[in-house]
Amino acid sequence: MSGYIFNPYIGGKMDVLLLIPMVIVLVALFFYLGWLFNSKVGKKSIASAEERAKQIVSEAQKEASNIKREKLLEVKDEWYKKKIEFDSEVNQKRQKISNLEKQLNVREENIEKKFDLVIKKEKENKQSEKELHDLKRNVDIRLAEVDKLEAEQNTKLEKISGLSAEEAKNMLMENMVNTAKSEVSHVIKEIHDQAKLDAKKEAQKVIVQAIQRTAADHSIETTVSVVQITNDEMKGRIIGKEGRNIRAFEAATGVDVIVDDTPEAVILSSFDQFRREVARVSLERLITDGRIHPARIEEVVEKVRQELEEEMIHEGENTILQLGLHNMHQELIKHIGRMKYRSSYGQNLLQHSVEVAYLTGIMASELGLDPVLAKRAGLLHDIGKTVDKSVEGPHALLGYELTKKYKEHPIVVNAVGSHHEDIEMEHPIAPLVQAADAISGARPGARREPLEGYVKRLENLEALAKSFEGVAKTYAIQAGREVRVVVEHDKIDDLVADKLSHDIAAKIENEMEYPGQIKVTVIREVRKISFAR
Repeated sequence: MSGYIFNPYIGGKMDVLLLIPMVIVLVALFFYLGWLFNSKVGKKSIASAEERAKQIVSEAQKEASNIKREKLLEVKDEWYKKKIEFDSEVNQKRQKISNLEKQLNVREENIEKKFDLVIKKEKENKQSEKELHDLKRNVDIRLAEVDKLEAEQNTKLEKISGLSAEEAKNMLMENMVNTAKSEVSHVIKEIHDQAKLDAKKEAQKVIVQAIQRTAADHSIETTVSVVQITNDEMKGRIIGKEGRNIRAFEAATGVDVIVDDTPEAVILSSFDQFRREVARVSLERLITDGRIHPARIEEVVEKVRQELEEEMIHEGENTILQLGLHNMHQELIKHIGRMKYRSSYGQNLLQHSVEVAYLTGIMASELGLDPVLAKRAGLLHDIGKTVDKSVEGPHALLGYELTKKYKEHPIVVNAVGSHHEDIEMEHPIAPLVQAADAISGARPGARREPLEGYVKRLENLEALAKSFEGVAKTYAIQAGREVRVVVEHDKIDDLVADKLSHDIAAKIENEMEYPGQIKVTVIREVRKISFAR
């Protein structure tokens, strides 16, 4: 066949016939081979798929079995919890039911007891009713017997006395009326005497309350003032060359200047408190300034005098405001300010007048009188003592003329003029002013009592209170009208403190002499202290 070239056009018909069977045979061969191959591969795939499917099914069954087991355990746990809760609730309800049953049993027992008691009481009441009925019947019988006896006795008495029942009744009533009149007269006398005693006690109570509410410390006014200096060399400058400074100072102020061996002090002496105050302030300013010579002395003294006069006006206005008064003439206010530098028997006049005003106002309030007018009269009662000393006459009448001149209320004018009975008292406020004046003047430390004696009295009062066991500290206050006792809390309890106050008061009553009354206050306190660090 080498070199042979196929030519379809040569012998073509024969070649086509040979080619067709060959193609058919080849196609059949290829088909068979394909079928054979596909048949073997398909069987293997099916077997593999079946094996895989079995494996998946087995795993799924295992997983389903595990899930089923877990869910079953969860359901069992939940069921167990619910069972426990149910059992607990059942037990609680059973317990409640048991308690209720016990309470019902107790109530039933109590009801039975009460029922038995009621039955018993009913029986007792029935018995008592029967006894009362029997007693009433006996009483009725006895009353009938008494009435019968009374009638028989009245008949016998009428025969014996020769008087009828009506005549005897009239005679008896007459005797009873006479006896009643005698008893009534006696009772009226007792009531009258008691009323006098009560009135006296009430008056004393009003006065004591007024004293207690206005109690204040007093001491005797002295006639000297002490000026402190920095060193003794200043004494030479105050005296000046050949004494010209001290002479100029005494001439300008009207006071005596005492320069002695007292260390770092100069004494000013004068009966006139205003002059002494002018001298004290002036000397202190001169010492502070350092320029001390006659011209400077006169200048400073005059300036201080003017300042103090203005201060007196302010003092008067402050006093009016303090007492709650108003609409007072300016000249009277000036006179009130002058009281600050006046004294009466050693007692400061302004302080005394303010105290009298308070006392009078309190007593007037207690008695239902006008307290404002009362305080006004009390404040102005000694206003006559501030009038120029060249004007002669009793200070009460001078005050009367002064208050009348400046249009004070007639009740106030009369109280001022009559508080020493120079004129007749026309209103109840006038004797109140007189009483308040006497109370203020008689107060401890106010008048006619040396300062040392006053201090000694307070010291004795404190010492007496401190003499009791368990007392830590004592303080006499309010011019000796009250003593406060501080006790040791670990030694004195509340009950003993109450008894202690009574014991101290009793000892003061027995061992001391004093006007009015002294209040004893026992103080017991417990203090606990800690520190935050």
